Amino acid sequence: MLSLERLRTLDALARHGSVSGAAEGLHITTSAVSQQMAKLEREVGQRLLAKHGRGVRLTDAGRLLAQHAARILSQVELAQSDLEAQRGQVVGDLRLSAFPTAARGLFPVALAALRVAHPALRLRSCELEPEQGVRGVVRGDLDLAVVLDWYNKPMPLPGGLVKAPILDDPADVAMPAGHRLADRDEVDLGEFAEDEWITWGDGEFCHEWLMFTLRSRGIEPIVGHRAAETHTQLGLVAAGLGVCIAPLLGRHPVPDGVVTRPLRQRVRRHVYVVWRADADRRPSIRAAVEALRAAGERVGVS
Repeated sequence: MLSLERLRTLDALARHGSVSGAAEGLHITTSAVSQQMAKLEREVGQRLLAKHGRGVRLTDAGRLLAQHAARILSQVELAQSDLEAQRGQVVGDLRLSAFPTAARGLFPVALAALRVAHPALRLRSCELEPEQGVRGVVRGDLDLAVVLDWYNKPMPLPGGLVKAPILDDPADVAMPAGHRLADRDEVDLGEFAEDEWITWGDGEFCHEWLMFTLRSRGIEPIVGHRAAETHTQLGLVAAGLGVCIAPLLGRHPVPDGVVTRPLRQRVRRHVYVVWRADADRRPSIRAAVEALRAAGERVGVS
């Protein structure tokens, strides 16, 4: 009989591409991964791993068994989901991630409500950028991820995921209080062609959105500073170092010396939660989605 635990280890190796990645995803040591794979090789009587440089790669037999392992584990997930749905109880473990402003703006309210309503549900949360959250759900490291896309730039999602909207998050431009446009009721992106932008890290989805949006309006952005957190960006704005896009979710309080003004384009982020289709019937998934939606309504973002 093939061990489900060892098949899970093989599946993690195939998905992560390394022993260290599999160990991190499974929350075990690299030694434990190696031991599980050695036992699995003895069970099947074939080599599943081969040395590749300083790491390892799957052999042909390893890739074949990994494909079966992925299907078997998916069926196990479906079985667990069906049993949980039949029982109708919100129990077990639930692992969630959210991008930083959603973690700050939604998780305290949503997770506290879940703990009160469902004390048998064990919650584990972390901050991850949207792309990392999606990868974690696909790999099975996470059950749900709160992610986003922008009104004019959707984020592509891989197959096998389900999503549900949480809220629409309006975004303004934040500028120093002494900025030439600070007394306007609303502003246009084209009016910031000569300003330095404070933006997110290179390659991050929100940074790519800002570059795409400005360039689509014929503006070559001047990027002066980069910071992952909105509050760090606002601190740089307060110091007079540039302007930034400031979504409402998780933004307050705004530092002294900073004003925010809406854009005529009515820029919005679409915030939603994703999970694997094979876990769709789990009551814990449904309870978490409802709690996140209620948190969105409570924080006053629509």
